[in-house]
Amino acid sequence: MKAYVFPGQGAQFVGMGKDLYDNAPIAKELFDRANEILGFSITDIMFEGTPEQLKETKVTQPAIFLHSVILSKVLGNDFKPDMVAGHSLGEFSALVANGVLAFEDGLNLVSQRAIAMQKACELSASTMAAVLGLDDAVVEAVCNEIGAEVVPANYNCPGQLVISGGVDAITKACEILTEKGARRALVLPVGGGFHSPYMEPAKTELAAAIKATTFNEPTCPIYQNVTTTAVTSAAEIKENLIAQLTAPVKWTQSVKQMITDGATSFTEVGPGKVLQGLVKKIDRSAVTFGATL
Repeated sequence: MKAYVFPGQGAQFVGMGKDLYDNAPIAKELFDRANEILGFSITDIMFEGTPEQLKETKVTQPAIFLHSVILSKVLGNDFKPDMVAGHSLGEFSALVANGVLAFEDGLNLVSQRAIAMQKACELSASTMAAVLGLDDAVVEAVCNEIGAEVVPANYNCPGQLVISGGVDAITKACEILTEKGARRALVLPVGGGFHSPYMEPAKTELAAAIKATTFNEPTCPIYQNVTTTAVTSAAEIKENLIAQLTAPVKWTQSVKQMITDGATSFTEVGPGKVLQGLVKKIDRSAVTFGATL
C-alpha cells in the first residue's frame, strides 16, 4: 500500500515551486489563483525572495502548502495514495490531496492558521527546543516535573522529540535534559511555542474558520497528528484538525501505525526530504521516495 506524506514548516527554500510553475500549465494556473486569493504575490517570494521573507509564518505556511498540493495535482494519475498523513501544517496539504478540502478552502484555512499563530506568538514569549538522544519517556518526565509551561510538541522519530512552551521553562528544560544525557537540547529559531497551550488563542480563532468550511469524505484514510490512526469521517477530521494546534504532533506513532496497517512505501510530496529521513529513522526497512515531475 502506498502512503503519501506532506511536510510542515521548516521545509521551505527560496526557489521552491519554480520548476512546477515553468513546466506544468496546471501549476501555473493554481499558483496564479493563489496570488489572487492571498492578495499578494506569494510566488515572487517563493521563487525570488530572501530566506528572511520566506521564513515569515504568514508566508511559510501557505508556501509549503502550495508546493505540496500543486505537486500532487501535477502528478495527476500517478498520484494514487492508499493513505495520507501530514506533519503539522502538512495535514492541510494531505486533506486537499485526498479530496476532503477544496484547493481554495485549504489555502484560506492555512492562511488564517498562519496569521492566527503569528498573533498568538506575539501575545506571550514562547519557543521550542529540539531534544536529541533521549527516550521519549525521559523528556516527558522532565516536562511533567517543570509543569504546564513546557510540553512535548513533535514526536519526530525515536531519539528526536521537540518540546514547546514558555521561554524560561524551555531554557530550564534544556539544562535538565542536558544533565540527563541528551546529545543536544537546542532552542530552535521559531516564532513561538507551536503545539502547546500558548497556541490556545489561535486554536479558538481557527476553530471558527474550520467549522464554517465544507469538509468532504476522504478518498483514502488520513492518519492525523492527534489520533495517529486512520480517520475517514469528515466530522472527526475537523475536530482533530482543531485540536492539532495545541496538541503534540505524533509523527513517530503515526508512521508506525501506517506500517502496521499495510504501508509498503512512503512518498514525500513537497519541498525537501525531511519526512523521508524521519520515516527511515522510525523504520530502517521502510521504502521512501520523493515526488518529482
